[in-house]
Amino acid sequence: MDVVRSMKIFIAVAEAGSFTGAALEIDATTGYVSRTVAELESRLRTRLLNRTTRRIALTQAGERYLSRCRDILASIEAAESEASQAHATPSGTLRVHAMASIGQNYVVPAVAAYQRLYPDVAVDLTLSQNVPDLLEDGYDVVLRVSPDKLPDSNYICHELGTVRGILCASPAYLAKHGTPKTVDDLARHPRLQVALSVFPSDHWRLIGPDGQCDVPLPVHRFKVNVPDAMAVALHEGMGIGALPTLAARASLRTGALVRVLPDYYLQALDIYAIYASRQYVDAKIKTWVECVRASIADALIEDARLTGHYDERRETHIDAAKTSAAPAATRG
Repeated sequence: MDVVRSMKIFIAVAEAGSFTGAALEIDATTGYVSRTVAELESRLRTRLLNRTTRRIALTQAGERYLSRCRDILASIEAAESEASQAHATPSGTLRVHAMASIGQNYVVPAVAAYQRLYPDVAVDLTLSQNVPDLLEDGYDVVLRVSPDKLPDSNYICHELGTVRGILCASPAYLAKHGTPKTVDDLARHPRLQVALSVFPSDHWRLIGPDGQCDVPLPVHRFKVNVPDAMAVALHEGMGIGALPTLAARASLRTGALVRVLPDYYLQALDIYAIYASRQYVDAKIKTWVECVRASIADALIEDARLTGHYDERRETHIDAAKTSAAPAATRG
């Protein structure tokens, strides 16, 4: 028995004052309307209508039930309208997960820009080095980095851009211990590594004028799993370290850190935005992906200029990515 439809028919009968009038109103037969009300009374084990040959009238139980039915149907209509609006108007709480350095340097500025456009959306941002389960952990969008293309899955993935790693040290450290001129010179310096799953644990993979080379890493005197903490270690003169440009940008601007072997960079990391489905995408998810895509693309261009990796052809590629919305099905 479709209880909601039965409620609608009962309301139509009560308002029309007859089964025939209700049947005309909902485009059904009089017999169907009469049977539906009888089945509803049987289910409730309560008489809702008193019937005579000339008219029908609500019982006291029927009057109370009519009022409840109107409230219930109004709530259903409101819920359906609210759910439908989720695909048209951004609202509610957007739950986002990102790796710590991406979150601090790229995502938080993107959130500020997003909420200026959509002030009705609250953003709940979680920063950690772990890769969450998008659905089980209840996130709307996960932002992650990977040196390789992500494997296919039922999730939707947008590539937001590419961040490079660079070698850095403090000016004071280099003044005391000397500045490496070649890759081989790195062997005479403490080499600090960020312990992230996206980087090899035993070597630096450098890409430079002569192609790719691997620099072995000895047993670490110090390692840490957050790039921003590595930046602090380099400020303290602990050695030479590899940092994503996003974690080095502020220190490079102030001169607190400088590039080491500026013709070389570490393997590139692609940044992805991942969400559950392309069908009936919630408006807050769709608009957030568009906003963070544009914001990160602009930041990547700025970082490329800062580190000397700026390429106008690459900027054209990034600008195209900002306006393209062709997702690939992939799992994070």
